[in-house]
Amino acid sequence: MLPDKIFHSSFDRSPIGQYLLAPTENLEILAVNEAFLSSVSRTRAEVEGRPLFSVFPNDPNDYGDTGAQDLARSIAMAIETGQSQKMVAQRYPIEMHADGRSWFEDMYWSATNTPIYDEEGSLICISHTTIDVTDQVQSALSLRESEGRLNAYVSATSEVLYRMSPDWRYMHELDGRNFLKTTAGWAEYRIEQYVHPEDLALARHKIQEAIHRKSVFELEHRVLRQDDSPGWTFSRAVPLLDASGNIREWIGSASDITQRKLAEERLKEGERRKDEFLAMLAHELRNPLAPISSAAELLRIAPLDKDRVRQTSEVIIRQIRHMSSLVDDLMDVSRVSRGLVKLESIPIDIRQIVGEAIEQVTPLIQGRQHHLRVDLAPRTTVVNGDRKRLVQVIANLLNNAAKYTPKGGEIEIRAEAHGNNVMVSVLDNGIGMQPDLVRRVFDLFSQAEVTSDRTSGGLGLGLPLVKNLIELHEGTVKCESDGPGKGSKFTVCIPRLNVPTEPRSVHEATRTLPAQQHSLRLLVVDDNVDGARTLAMLLDAAGHTTFVVHHPADALACAESEAFDVCLLDIGLPDLDGKELARRLRQMPGMAKSIMIAVTGYGQEQDREQTLEAGFALHLVKPLDAAQLFSFLGTLNAS
Repeated sequence: MLPDKIFHSSFDRSPIGQYLLAPTENLEILAVNEAFLSSVSRTRAEVEGRPLFSVFPNDPNDYGDTGAQDLARSIAMAIETGQSQKMVAQRYPIEMHADGRSWFEDMYWSATNTPIYDEEGSLICISHTTIDVTDQVQSALSLRESEGRLNAYVSATSEVLYRMSPDWRYMHELDGRNFLKTTAGWAEYRIEQYVHPEDLALARHKIQEAIHRKSVFELEHRVLRQDDSPGWTFSRAVPLLDASGNIREWIGSASDITQRKLAEERLKEGERRKDEFLAMLAHELRNPLAPISSAAELLRIAPLDKDRVRQTSEVIIRQIRHMSSLVDDLMDVSRVSRGLVKLESIPIDIRQIVGEAIEQVTPLIQGRQHHLRVDLAPRTTVVNGDRKRLVQVIANLLNNAAKYTPKGGEIEIRAEAHGNNVMVSVLDNGIGMQPDLVRRVFDLFSQAEVTSDRTSGGLGLGLPLVKNLIELHEGTVKCESDGPGKGSKFTVCIPRLNVPTEPRSVHEATRTLPAQQHSLRLLVVDDNVDGARTLAMLLDAAGHTTFVVHHPADALACAESEAFDVCLLDIGLPDLDGKELARRLRQMPGMAKSIMIAVTGYGQEQDREQTLEAGFALHLVKPLDAAQLFSFLGTLNAS
């Protein structure tokens, strides 16, 4: 039998924590070794001779702490059965003390409670041995938590995830996320099933480069989606290396960037069409400027006679009308696209609209020697619409047909009632369109292929304007063409008024203005010297007395000594804008009843509203419509 000294030495120096308990109700701690004292940061004096659960109580603030109860049950079972009882990885928070503070710290133990008997079989104590497994348990908990986060991330992400063998010959698995084909388990990697044929060579090169360098694989390329349709992805794979520095496997992800790439392509196409549009706009604006410049030079240097002046003036007027039309188209597209156009809808027969549109386009059709066929429905085709805008729509379609149909070609316009709709179709046997142009013909700035002689192509404004205006009428417009050389067909569909309504005559609002009775005294204020002088010459030629100044201060000085019937004011004047000038002019003696007319380059709807709110009777946009101005002045004479 071992001497007590050897037993105590072995007990104390054991690397496994251990203490002995008296088999009494309070389980007094009889002895404790250094390993256990060290693990719980206690001294022998703090432990020996004291009840077990007064030294190591439950954490009163931790409702999940059952360490003391579990230990008590295990000890009771050892006493009852006489057999050792094991406790595996048991959580037991231990109370710690330092710097006058106390707290409980989670610890985990694998313990064994063993009853010790003497030679007569009497229970003399219970041996409690412990192994501190806190580090192992917490590592396992951290690993499970990390795996949980990883699984949550994998579940939450929309990324395609994959694992590849070191040489990319085999795929461990690929979760395609309904974007690519999913592969479960070990399988041969067939790159042709995933990568678009046109990007195969590039993908293979990048994969081999990454394998050779043991570097990250990154590539933006086209793929074959789950339904075999083409798409785009950004793929990135990271090599995992073993202890020897060799690639063990690849972990990768792939993003579906199809929508982004399509958006980029649309932006590039839009930029290209915009650049073409700006080039064509410059061309279209220079064309009329050339004859205007020549005509102006001719008036300056050539001997003047009545016929030459008339011919030269007609050239200038025609070209200015053409430029004004271009500017009007630009402004119309801008207003419609921003929702600033307000329709003045009335019940009107679409046949009247067709008639007015044909009148507008007849000179172009006759000039190109086209044969126009008109087929109008015999029964009523009344719609609720804005007469001016609907005429603009049909005239644009007819103009488009005439422009793209060679001389002597055929153009047809049909109008018919079809159920609850009215259909207007414009057909031609002209140059036709490629399918891609048919798809985008109503897009802003969309043009046919442009040639240097401008026999095809255009500003790309008319058809987008048609589409927007028809949609404002709650209708639709579509384009059809069987291909180049096979003509085109445009069809407008507008809701029909089902209740028979007598349409208002298109001429109802038109009246003949009375002829001019006497000369008016007019003040023209414009800082554009040439513009002001030519307008004054025009007004003088009509029999009026005109005074011209170029600065607001001169206008106010002039009004101190003269009274004027009408003031034609530019809005964008220096120092004082036209609206404020009008207000000050009316405050001067003799000017309270003067009529104010805005003459400006600002032609948007809000500009008109602002001048009318400022008390202007008329808003004229440069270049002026002389007929409109003279008609208005005629009404003043009549009154």
